[in-house]
Amino acid sequence: MSHVVLMLTQQKIESMKKHYMNWLSPTSPPGSVFSAKPSSCTITAYKSGKVLFQGSRAEAEANMWKSDSVVSASVKPKKATTTSVKKHAYSPPTTIGEMSLIGSDEVGTGDFFGPITVAAAYVPKEKIALLKELGVKDSKNLKDPQILEIAAQLKHAISFSLLVLDNIKYNELQSKGMSQGKIKAYLHNLAIKNLLKKIDPIIPEAILIDQFAQPEVFFNYLKGQDLFTGEKVYLSTGAESLHVGVAAASILARAAFVKQFEQLSEKAGFKLPKGAGPQVDQAAAKLIIAKGSNALTEFTKVHFANTEKAKAILNKKRS
Repeated sequence: MSHVVLMLTQQKIESMKKHYMNWLSPTSPPGSVFSAKPSSCTITAYKSGKVLFQGSRAEAEANMWKSDSVVSASVKPKKATTTSVKKHAYSPPTTIGEMSLIGSDEVGTGDFFGPITVAAAYVPKEKIALLKELGVKDSKNLKDPQILEIAAQLKHAISFSLLVLDNIKYNELQSKGMSQGKIKAYLHNLAIKNLLKKIDPIIPEAILIDQFAQPEVFFNYLKGQDLFTGEKVYLSTGAESLHVGVAAASILARAAFVKQFEQLSEKAGFKLPKGAGPQVDQAAAKLIIAKGSNALTEFTKVHFANTEKAKAILNKKRS
């Protein structure tokens, strides 16, 4: 499928909306101004000014508006940076960024509140430039509104698999002796397998996993499991900067985490803080007062030290 991205003014986007009035979709992705589906093309215009054209007539439709395109201030070349990465047998080659591959990443493992989300994304080499135009980069360098907007665009541009492990299931697995590392390995494995099945018969050139454990430890976690298959499998820390496929997975996982987190805040009755710092201890104590200590199983990763810290805060208040 052909893709074209233009940067247009909001005034021009409003003109486009009027032009495509007869083809407007009843629903539009989050952060968008409109979505329209003329013959053999889907057009989605975003509040950021980006307009995404998809389909066999994408180029033809985009050409109608190309002369009005403006330069995006957010898309600027950055100086290349080098990071020190420990080499091993599964270290990716220097050409990894140019490959058609599946990238996978996880979010939420360091947060006391909220789930763990894992995503795997398949990005063929012909879509690498498109994803960069859409602003795909490591989700840690993006704010939540940007995350949600880019994720909405990605869902129309690439194939992916997304898994959400809620706190109740996470705590159940923990109570049975599964470490967080093993849980993450299981989720990565399942997400990649699901995606390989989804894109079959396409065979990616490689699979790149954002490394959270040494390869021997990672694969040891998966002993006895139905392991994903791939001719070239790579693990690397900072993989989001090596290939947009991992960055895309990171964004999709983060968007799901943000949405789940917002739902938990609504259930709690107050805004829950992210991370695992002192403000989290105070919020957990507040949650216990409001809903009882049993509520921690639904809202938190109970084995974190924050649980005991929150209880200590309550004991101090009561004494």
